[in-house]
Amino acid sequence: MDEKVVDKAMQIIMHAGDARLYCRKALDCLMEGDRGEADVQYQLAADEITEAHRIQTDCIQGAVAGETLDYNVLFTHAQDTLMTIYSEIKLANQIIAMYKKLDERIRKLESAKEGA
Repeated sequence: MDEKVVDKAMQIIMHAGDARLYCRKALDCLMEGDRGEADVQYQLAADEITEAHRIQTDCIQGAVAGETLDYNVLFTHAQDTLMTIYSEIKLANQIIAMYKKLDERIRKLESAKEGA
């Protein structure tokens, strides 16, 4: 078993997993109305998924340059994990944006109602 591939796969899985946790924290904060902390947690998620993607890209670029990497089911799992969580983060970004727009609309309506 190629230890380098295993090491890279585990790095991808760990960073992607941390990204998922931060993403969930961002959505939890949003549900509690803490938009500021939701933004912080989302940025942490984005940073982690970017690092996982960087590691994957380095492996792919190495393969293109002729570096041999033996097939490893763990690396396949890492790539699957990365892409699944990447999709979750993109969806969370849309949810956060939608929440903010709705929250702004509600605030304006409430403000107008108070002024009437």
